[in-house]
Amino acid sequence: MTDPSLPVLYSFRRCPYAMRARLALAASGEHCELREVVLKDKPAEMLAASPKGTVPVLVLPDGAVLEQSLDIMLWALRRNDPLRWLDPAAGTLDDMLALVAACDNGFKPQLDRYKYPGRFVDASADARELGAQFLLQLEARLAGGSGQQLFGARAALADAAVMPFVRQFAMVEAAWFDDQPWPLLRAWLAGWTASPLFDRAMRKYAPWASGGAGAAYPPA
Repeated sequence: MTDPSLPVLYSFRRCPYAMRARLALAASGEHCELREVVLKDKPAEMLAASPKGTVPVLVLPDGAVLEQSLDIMLWALRRNDPLRWLDPAAGTLDDMLALVAACDNGFKPQLDRYKYPGRFVDASADARELGAQFLLQLEARLAGGSGQQLFGARAALADAAVMPFVRQFAMVEAAWFDDQPWPLLRAWLAGWTASPLFDRAMRKYAPWASGGAGAAYPPA
């Protein structure tokens, strides 16, 4: 049975925006009902809550709707932040939000054109190189700090928000990615994808059917 006291998260496992939302929910320990979406057959309930039709969408028990992944991350972490993701070891929350904005507004469009060149009339052969400029900035940030995380020695919101997109970029041409001059970035990415938190966030769930109960998230 669906618990009306829990938020409902509409998610798609492979979507990097949904990944960052699930990572923050898992890190915070805030529980919700996860409804795995089939993007070719989006449930009417999700579209009624958020007509934009993209994931993630978090519907709160009072009916309020969070339609942006970063808003979901901040909502969860402001309620409970045991890992201090909003309080980085170096820099500030505003610094982290600026880096996330650079990822979303600058890097992500190049990633899309690199991965799916046929979908964009303005796709450029330079998309890979333009995306790589952002990754070199991340490498420099790691080199100038602890070499472990983007804002100091411990993980914070920016790491979880940016990592899914770096992971997606790395998967397009894995051999090329591994040959590039960003060893700290590769180690950072490998550490995240091998982490228990990432494993929890990437559990597989059966597609949700209208009228049925979703999955308890985060998993035990």
